[in-house]
Amino acid sequence: MEKQDSMDLFAEQGKFIKGRHLVTIFHNEQNLYTVVRIRVDETDDSYDEKEAVITGYLPKMHEHETYIFYGEFKDHPKFGVQFHASHYRKDLPQTKQGVANYLSSELFKGIGKKTAEQIVETLGEDAITRILNQPSILDKVPKLSPEKAKLLYDTLMEHQGLEQAMIALNQYGFGPQLSMRIYQVYKEMTIEVVQNNPYKLVEDIEGVGFGRADELGYQIGISGNHPDRIKAACLYILEMESMQAGHVYIEAKPLLQSVRKLLEENKRDTIEYRDISNELIKLEEEGKIMAEGQKIYLPSLYFSEKGLVTNIKRILKQTQYDEQFPESEFLLALGNLEERLGVQYAPTQKEAIQTALLSPMLILTGGPGTGKTTVIKGIVELYAELHGCSLEPNDYKKEEPFPFLLAAPTGRAAKRMAESTGLPAVTIHRLLGWNGTEGFDRHEESPLEGKILIVDETSMVDVWLANQLFKALPENMQVILVGDEDQLPSVGPGQVLKDLLRSERIPTVRLTDIYRQAEGSSIIELAHEMKKGKLPANISAQRADRSFIKCQPGQIADVVEKVVLNAKKKGYSSKDIQVLAPMYRGPAGIDRLNEILQEILNPNPDGTRKELSFGDVKYRIGDKVLQLVNQPENNVFNGDMGEIVSIFYAKENTEKQDMIVVSFDGAEATYTRQDLNQITHAYCCSVHKSQGSEFPIVILPVVKSYYRMLRRNLLYTAITRSRQFLILCGEEDALKIGVERADEQARLTTLSEKLRDAIPLNGETMQEDAAESSLPETLTLEEKLLQADPMIGMGNITPYDFIEKEYS
Repeated sequence: MEKQDSMDLFAEQGKFIKGRHLVTIFHNEQNLYTVVRIRVDETDDSYDEKEAVITGYLPKMHEHETYIFYGEFKDHPKFGVQFHASHYRKDLPQTKQGVANYLSSELFKGIGKKTAEQIVETLGEDAITRILNQPSILDKVPKLSPEKAKLLYDTLMEHQGLEQAMIALNQYGFGPQLSMRIYQVYKEMTIEVVQNNPYKLVEDIEGVGFGRADELGYQIGISGNHPDRIKAACLYILEMESMQAGHVYIEAKPLLQSVRKLLEENKRDTIEYRDISNELIKLEEEGKIMAEGQKIYLPSLYFSEKGLVTNIKRILKQTQYDEQFPESEFLLALGNLEERLGVQYAPTQKEAIQTALLSPMLILTGGPGTGKTTVIKGIVELYAELHGCSLEPNDYKKEEPFPFLLAAPTGRAAKRMAESTGLPAVTIHRLLGWNGTEGFDRHEESPLEGKILIVDETSMVDVWLANQLFKALPENMQVILVGDEDQLPSVGPGQVLKDLLRSERIPTVRLTDIYRQAEGSSIIELAHEMKKGKLPANISAQRADRSFIKCQPGQIADVVEKVVLNAKKKGYSSKDIQVLAPMYRGPAGIDRLNEILQEILNPNPDGTRKELSFGDVKYRIGDKVLQLVNQPENNVFNGDMGEIVSIFYAKENTEKQDMIVVSFDGAEATYTRQDLNQITHAYCCSVHKSQGSEFPIVILPVVKSYYRMLRRNLLYTAITRSRQFLILCGEEDALKIGVERADEQARLTTLSEKLRDAIPLNGETMQEDAAESSLPETLTLEEKLLQADPMIGMGNITPYDFIEKEYS
């Protein structure tokens, strides 16, 4: 009878297996993926072996303890039958004597047999569950000191807390991996947070969106205009607008409208604007949002803009460079350099080099073929000659810093920079010494060492990273920012390069003369026509380096396949060929094109090459892959392209896991199966992901079904990735539509106006606190929200009805 009762209990939670822990085969401390072998005591499955292998995301198992695992048996092709556990719990004693024996065991230091019996006598045979749910209940136990009560609770939490949390989270619909991430953040507070304020997960846990938290909130009775629900919706909208649209702030009125729409999506609730206004005011009081006029910011972005202004102003105040070299000395050195390199700099290029050497800061911008790389090389060569320093890093002693710092946002861009200058170049993250969750090693108190910093591909730098970089600049460092203002802005929030140029407060040289055109590059010609919003009249005419293949959307995949097959026959590899598309789904989308291209460029017809399946995708040695998230600790970043160099099956390594090793231009990163969502095939990728890279051959499908993504800066960025050959395919009208459409998704930023307020033009008086004094802080957020006037569908209600005030 006792066995039947226990099986009924197990049946409520699905398939189970109960047994005593024998040995841990594998345990990953980071994500808690675990493989253990147990001695089987009981199961509701037809499994009849004496031992079983359990896999799942579990904490470290204790020897000889008995556990109950819930999940299902699966037949692994290499390791046979395994039980995949979605959650588990320790098998606790069910009788008073059993509980007393457990609490007086060696696990609980200082709790003797008499004390354990007293606890059970007072709290009953469910004492353990009651203590875990309400620690203060131990106050009822006679003669139990607060110290012993705390020790008892802490030990129970250590051994039972995760089990309790995992069971609870599983009941709320969270999978084991996400449950583990939640527990690692909240520890013993997990159940309390989930049951009292599930909306906190939106703030703290990557992978939990507002919709998921809202459903959970509804399950436990939090709905309607509950303050936690409204606050979470406000922060979620701000986060989404910054990460998806790149905005640094949102105006109060559209923010109120978007929050209300989100809160009413479930059709269950009607939300008043005054409720949202009240919670926004509280969020500002808590420091979770910042308000400036009608603009509402996330604090990280508000302080990034403000900090960037402060440090740019600090850099520009340096005056020691103005007259350090007479013009005659500069011209003589430049002439010597031209003779040595066998080049002749154009007037704007000479201006750029001279401005860079005689100013604390310079922005060098220009399109493809205008000679930005030539100017960068000229700057470093002339700086070395005029300052009498070496361009060879090995000439400097260990304690003597190399004066030239070259950096770019991505590894590929840094590699191109190093190849073109002959100097070491690194990613900005590597330059600043990224150390994981702790941030950067280089900052205000530990600045960079060197004399001159050159940052390439600045259009890709978001406002947060730009602030981190400028915080780390010492007083005596000259800064040159290089980039193309017509390219796509950064993936992250802001549009730093564009805002710096718009401010007109930083010395700038725009290169407009096209030098590569002399080499017969019609791609460069096309790019510069597109910048003006026009297409050449002969866009469909065959050129030596460019062609346009007219076809319908349904023919795109076949055309791309034929072009790539032809390129392969001529000796080009997957590294040389890059297909770019703006959308992932559909017959002409990135996912479908990657499937086709893998079979052309890296086939496995006889199945003899190593493969690893992940969902519908097969990864093979030799595959071209794309990194989707930043891994600064491995010097690998979102957008980096690499090649799979090794695949290890679980039976071939000590960690007993399938693994893929990817080489990103020499930097290797290892991925276990649960990490494979961090990469994807890169035979075809989005235009954004290709930024900062160049390829010998670029194939660009352009059809009207891409309409939402057809914009001038996106198409311009795409074609300027091509170094030798550009093959356009699709509909000529679609290309024309895209080129004529300027960026309709202008980002909301205040960096340029803050710079104009903080930094005077020549002849104006410098105000030390201009940036701060320009902020309209005299109004409270309450008054600012009144000005927002969100009166949509509100009848005769006045804005003052949104604010509840207490009058003394």
